[in-house]
Formats: sequence, structure tokens, C-alpha cells
Amino acid sequence: MKASKFIISTLRDAPNDCVIESHKLMMRSGMTRKLGNGLYAYMPLGYKSYMKVQKIIREELDEAGCLEMKPTVIQPGELWKESGRWDKMGEEMLKPQNRQGQDMVVSPTAEEAFTALVREGLSSYKQLPFTLYQINTKYRDEIRPRYGVMRGREFTMMDAYSFDKDQKDLDASYDNVAAAYRRIFKRMGLKTISVKADTGAMGGSGSEEFMVESPVGDDTLILCPDCDYAANVEKAACAKETPLNSKGEPQVKTDLPVEEVATPNVFSIEDMEKFFGEKSTTFLKALVYKVYNCALDLSKTEEYKNAETVTEGKQTYYPETYWCVLIRGDLDVNEAKLASVLKASGAELANDEDVLKYSGAPHGFVGPRNLKIPVLADDSTLEMHDCFAGAGKEGFHIKHVEPGRDFTAFMSADVRTVVPGNKCPCCGGEFYMKKGNELGHIFKLGDKYTKSMNVTFLDENGKQQVPTMGCYGIGVDRALASIIEEHHDENGITWPMSVAPYHVAIVPVKYDGEMKAKADEIYEALSKKGIEVLLDDRNERPGVKFKDMDLIGVPLRIVVGEKNLPNVEFKVRTSSEAELLSVEAAIEKVVETVNAELAKLNG
Repeated sequence: MKASKFIISTLRDAPNDCVIESHKLMMRSGMTRKLGNGLYAYMPLGYKSYMKVQKIIREELDEAGCLEMKPTVIQPGELWKESGRWDKMGEEMLKPQNRQGQDMVVSPTAEEAFTALVREGLSSYKQLPFTLYQINTKYRDEIRPRYGVMRGREFTMMDAYSFDKDQKDLDASYDNVAAAYRRIFKRMGLKTISVKADTGAMGGSGSEEFMVESPVGDDTLILCPDCDYAANVEKAACAKETPLNSKGEPQVKTDLPVEEVATPNVFSIEDMEKFFGEKSTTFLKALVYKVYNCALDLSKTEEYKNAETVTEGKQTYYPETYWCVLIRGDLDVNEAKLASVLKASGAELANDEDVLKYSGAPHGFVGPRNLKIPVLADDSTLEMHDCFAGAGKEGFHIKHVEPGRDFTAFMSADVRTVVPGNKCPCCGGEFYMKKGNELGHIFKLGDKYTKSMNVTFLDENGKQQVPTMGCYGIGVDRALASIIEEHHDENGITWPMSVAPYHVAIVPVKYDGEMKAKADEIYEALSKKGIEVLLDDRNERPGVKFKDMDLIGVPLRIVVGEKNLPNVEFKVRTSSEAELLSVEAAIEKVVETVNAELAKLNG
């Protein structure tokens, strides 16, 4: 491609709303242009790299035996009502109506569409297993789109879905796609961290995220230095620990009855430490949460046995419930874990009015007794003894509380937030933390969608069975931005060879006379050898051309200057040194370097 026939529109400075390097460089290099808030268009330069990312994904999934297809972006709302996610997905989902008044969905994800399409043709176990995938447009109405294509409203995703007859086959399908993911990210030149993760609104289990480290990452990663344990903070678990009293000794069970203590102006855990002279590990912290779309069976609870439920497809849930969460005083509740345990779409702290309504006391005095809502006890409370807690009455706390004796929880679960310094549950190592961005997410859905949407097949014995599913996603735009985050310097992008828009730039100091003739000769020779070449034939000053090629990030450069002819200058983008070579040697060097770099990434 000759630059004069291409669109090269670079900027000296990035727009003011650009915060991270990938956003700055994609805008400055002219790869993308902003069409609206959270809406970015790929210009020809950016589109070339964007399509190379897709090509790598497609090649590896095809090699793994996955089958590509093309569902529609607009989906009937009835499918989402079948699965039970019409309301549970929340306001991120765009729900237009067609002219007949039929509810539609602009696809934020594709479980329902794939499940419905497979349902139409699946009849026998002999058709299983298979994995289908698409590379398609998605839309999520993000409240705060930011970081350019890293978190936009419209984006491109690769979604894959495996359909298997049993858990054994699902495990094999899952491992097959996970291996393909590792090859995909290696070919893109990305160093990824694989972490255990929460499945969120998608449901399922066996979840793994592929993350890249980033100082402005949306995710917090908990890592062990002594083993390969790695998890998103929304999923991370830690080793159990024995709660200690103020003497640093294990808490001891008491036979003393609960005693009420007047505690005026004692609201926080810090206040309680000062007032009682005890460590926060001896306090039971009680927090009231508002929970959305809880799918647990609460019919045996006094509070919700007659509550109204909503049924979508085969899923029944309570649109709104309130819970009291008990946790050790030195710990914090992880709301993602809490929502997951309660099979809910979300959880948030209740407002002051609702806290008083359901606990009988204002915040700071809420306790485990006399509640009008179910109690969920964090696992940290199970080994606690002789505790302090709120009395459920303003201005009072209670002491000598024995969990199990003085209150009964509806359920217990791990809902604590793991922090650096906690111990690894696998080896006992001390956790540390990093920030990261998610590139890909894989998880075992099980029969969540096939069961709710009535997908069946006949097994070897002619009995009707429900297939089990796996779900696999890669953000194409996010992968491209992450490559730039990992590969850039003060002058611009430093593309890996596999995703660079062009392999080499030929830059004649002036596109005229002998310089033009040699530049054209090199251009023709490299093009015939399958090398992707950008010939900068623009009528610009040499310094402008060099700065543009550095900013755009073309991995290799050949400079044709009058004073060096018949030799030319060969330079690698990431090197400060250039070589003076004959035209023939320069052509050979480019071919050799391109092939070696691609082999290294693809190997």
C-alpha cells in the first residue's frame, strides 16, 4: 500500500478524555475515531490490526475443531424470558421493540441465541459433542464507558459454546478451548495471567479468566508467590484462620448468658474496640443488604414464605429481598461473592430507612437477633466464641454471644473479601495483589440454559437427556487495546509482528529520482515475497514521516536516502541502532526478520 492512497491522519496530542496509553495511541495514530460516548469506529489503519486479531482467534479455534456460525445481533426478547434473564441482566441490556410491539434485545451476550438454534436440530447423542462460535457485534449500555475500546458500549466479541452429553465431555471441551486460548494470546504477543473468577449473570461454574496486568485495570487479582493460585478478588478464597481474642489466644466458648451493655455514641468497629478494650476479631459485624433477583428457595423462611416470586422460563426468583450478613469485625463483605451465593443478580447495602425497618436498630447497632430478615453468616463466624455484637436496639450492644446458641443463620458461606497478606488455601503462601484487565473468560455453564429452554436429546438407551454447556468469550477490541498497553514506548506503538497493520515501512527521504526508483524496487520485491509493505510516498518532511511510522508502530523500517545510495538503512522499530545494507541485503533481512518473529509468536 502506498501512503498517498491510504488515510494517515495522526495527531500530536491525544484528546483530553484519553487516560490510558492504548486509548491515547489509538486516537493519535488514527486507528480509531470517536462517534459517540462509548462508540468508536475503526479507521482503515486500525481495522487492519483489528482483523488480524480476529484472524488469529479464528485460526486457533478452527484448528481446535470449533465451528464458526453467524447468529443475528438482534434477538427476540422471548428467548431471554425463557432463560430467566429478561429482568436479571439489568439496565445494561438494550431492549427495543419492533413495529409490531414485540420485545427485542440488542445482543449483550449470546447464550440464549445459541441454545435456541441448537435446540432446533439436536435429537441424538450421536450429534454430540460440538463447539460453535461467532465473532460478532455486542452492545451493553455501560453507565460509564471509558478507556476507548477497552470499555465501550458497542464492541466485538468472540463467543463460543460447547454442547456435551455429560460432565466428562464438558471437561474435555473446556480443556480444548482453554488450550486454544493460550495459543491465541501467545500469537498476539500477550502475557496473560489465568485466574479463577466469578461467573456473574452468566451463571455456571468452573470459571477461569485470562487477564493482562494493567495499572488502570478494572479487576483486582489475588496471587500467591509460592504456587500457581490466582483468582479475581470476586472469587478469591483464603485459608481458614482461628479468630483470636485480645490476648492473641484462640477464642473460647462461654457458658455466660448474653448481656446487654449501654453503648452511647459507639457506632463503628473502631468505637467498639476502644469501648470494650477488645480486638476487632471478637466482634460480629451485622450488615443489612438489599438483594436483587434471588433465585434461592426461601419458602421455608418465616420472612419470605409467602413472598411474591417471578418465574421466567423454568427459573423462579424473588425480585427483591433483604438479608442480614454477619462477618467477623476485621473483615469486609465481598458483594460479588454474596450475590453469587444467593443466586442473585446483585447486592448492595440497604439504606438507613430499610436497615431500621428490618433490624429494629440504626446502622451501628444492628445485631444477629430479633431480625425480620434471614441471616447469612460468613464462614469466618463459625469458629468465633464469646463475641460482641449489636443489640438490635439503638445505644446498646451485647456481649458473650455464642454463634449457634444465641442465633441461627439461614445459611453460611464464604463472602469475605480476600486481601494481600491473607494465606493461600493451597500452600499457605502470603497473597499479593495486582490490577488487571480481562481478555477472555471461560466457564462451565452446565444445564442452566439447556434446562430452562427445554433442549433435549436421546441417549444410548433412548432416554431423554439435557445437554450440558460450556461458554467461552474473548473481547476482540479489548485484546487489541491490551496489545498496545503491553507494546508501546514514548514514541508510539511497538506492534508484535503478528498484529501490526504492516510488517515494514519504506520511507524515501524524498519520493523522487533515484530514491523513488529504489523505494519502488524494494516495495515490489517485498510485496512479491508476501511481506505487507507501507510505502510512504507522501510529500512530507522526513522527520514527519519518521514520527508517523514510529507512532503507527510498523515493526521494521527501510529508509532510502540520497546520501546513502546505493545502500539503504534498515531499522527495527524497538532498536535505537540502524544498519546500512545493500538493497538486496535489506530485502533479505526484512523477509528473514518477519518470518523469524512470526515463527516465534506462532511456535
